[in-house]
Parts: sequence; structure tokens; C-alpha cells
Amino acid sequence: MDSQNGTQATDKPTAPKKSLRGFAAMDPQRQREIASLGGRAAHQSGHAHEFTSEEARAAGKKRHARAAGGDVRAS
Repeated sequence: MDSQNGTQATDKPTAPKKSLRGFAAMDPQRQREIASLGGRAAHQSGHAHEFTSEEARAAGKKRHARAAGGDVRAS
């Protein structure tokens, strides 16, 4: 610790701070609004996929079987 200013001295130079641009620079509420519009547009155009209960159940079974070490192929 540096006794003069109370900070810790390090050998590494600090990395330059990256400035946020585009989507990352927007406030979170505005990001949500834009994302919401994109989701609505995808559904309206038919490009979004909504899982049925059966599809979700089958996907969950496959995922859990894979995590447990079993080899489950699509049936």
C-alpha cells in the first residue's frame, strides 16, 4: 500500500476504459423496449417458435439425460 495516498501500488498499467457504443450505451429500459419490438415482429412474421408442453418436456429429458451421462438421441 502506498503510504502517501492510501492506494495499492501495482506494476500493471490500467487498461483504457472502453466507451460503450450502440445498444450497449442505451439505458436498460430503452433496450427492453427495442427487444420487445423485435420479439413481437418475429411472432407476427411467423419466425418465432413457441414450444409446446410436449416439445419442452422432450427437450428437458434429453438435456437431463445428457447431463447424467446417458446418450439420448432424438426419437
